[in-house]
Amino acid sequence: MTVLDVRDVTKVYGQGGTAVHALRGVSLAVERGDYLAIMGASGSGKSTLMNILGCLDVPTGGQYLLDGTDVGTLDDRRLAILRNRRIGFVFQSFNLIPRMSALANVELPLAYGGVKAADRRQRALAALDQVGLADRVDHEPNELSGGQQQRVAVARALVTAPALLLADEPTGNLDTRSTTDVLHVLDRLSASGRTIVLITHEDDVARHAKRVIRLVDGRIVEDRRTAPVDGPPPGLVGLR
Repeated sequence: MTVLDVRDVTKVYGQGGTAVHALRGVSLAVERGDYLAIMGASGSGKSTLMNILGCLDVPTGGQYLLDGTDVGTLDDRRLAILRNRRIGFVFQSFNLIPRMSALANVELPLAYGGVKAADRRQRALAALDQVGLADRVDHEPNELSGGQQQRVAVARALVTAPALLLADEPTGNLDTRSTTDVLHVLDRLSASGRTIVLITHEDDVARHAKRVIRLVDGRIVEDRRTAPVDGPPPGLVGLR
């Protein structure tokens, strides 16, 4: 099943002679269980594409379907519901709430979605266990390393069982050891069938994906598959 279906999407900022064409007819389809890395230099359009895929911005032209839903037909309220239920976000800066435990941070999307407290706790505990932090549930962000904070953020993204996990430079603020830990978590999630789109400018990070797309000046100039959708990404080789 196709989770992401992007059809001839354009994005233009401004008008006339000062208009900036950030995306110039981008089309791509991402199947359930795929692990896609989107790469590109500054100004290539990768951040604009990420914002559109995450329903944080709307295209100027073209069509975008997320898990079969035409995003362009939704009003603001339904768009917010779609983001909460179908997309799990992981950002470079973690975006955890200080003075709240790891467990409480992971519960937040469920609280916004109206899930009852007992169910929230059970699902949040399961998500933290999935990223290897079952022993850190009561720790606040300032009591965790950068890699552990990012794994909490991954658990928070997973807890709603989204159709898509969207990670924007998730290792950008991490040291080498923490980067390895977070990428191994993403590898395991991919192996379990999660659909992941990863925004990165680092070849070593993109190497963990099953498919790599490269943008230049708002266009896809490379679309390369490195592993089948139902196979393990290269990063799983030798993983313990």
